[in-house]
Amino acid sequence: MKLSDYTPARVGLGLAGDSLPTAALLDFRLAYARARDAVYFPLDAEVLAEEMAQCGWPAVVLQSAAANRDEFLRRPDQGRRLSEASSQLLSGSSPVSIIVADGLSALAVHRHAVPLLKAMAPDDRNSFWIVRQGRVAIGDHIGELLQAELAIVILGERPGLSTPDSLGIYVTWAPRLGRSDAERNCISNIHAHGLSYGEAAHKLAFLVNEARRRKLTGVALKETAGNSLPQHGI
Repeated sequence: MKLSDYTPARVGLGLAGDSLPTAALLDFRLAYARARDAVYFPLDAEVLAEEMAQCGWPAVVLQSAAANRDEFLRRPDQGRRLSEASSQLLSGSSPVSIIVADGLSALAVHRHAVPLLKAMAPDDRNSFWIVRQGRVAIGDHIGELLQAELAIVILGERPGLSTPDSLGIYVTWAPRLGRSDAERNCISNIHAHGLSYGEAAHKLAFLVNEARRRKLTGVALKETAGNSLPQHGI
């Protein structure tokens, strides 16, 4: 057995003189190109909204304060707030705000968001939102405007050389502007060769139940769901 049989990491690639073998070098360049393409892959929010509506989760499409992809990448702060126009679309209240955002890989969102939502079995009393050019903290702004007790943000994670389409879930109790990453929990690495939809939904249900019981999320809330608890909806 080789070390590479146990990990997708690039180990034990061999040498061709002082360089990598041609096959390994070409594979690296292909992986880099796929990761770069994933960052710039555009989110088709209307198609995603239609897919979610067909499953019974009507979502409103919003835009962050980042007007385009270049601004999103240059100004991370702009991706953490809604645009003025989108802010005006939010009214009323919602116990849980479920937000799907492109993050750094809209490819991951298109491949995995709807199957993940099916595994989550979200309650139709929750509100559903799709955000273009959105980062994790966009849930803080949306949750504050809706006076939500919880914000659940599903978005594409930073692409890697092994996986350009990994999805992440971020859970924040009492979301509001100014929350730090230490005040939220993350479930990451959701993709075909990583965490399954069912496992991710199971961990999320545990975090949501514990967040409601303890009135907090973040470093003080540890995910210890294990594998034996029954599945619950969100």
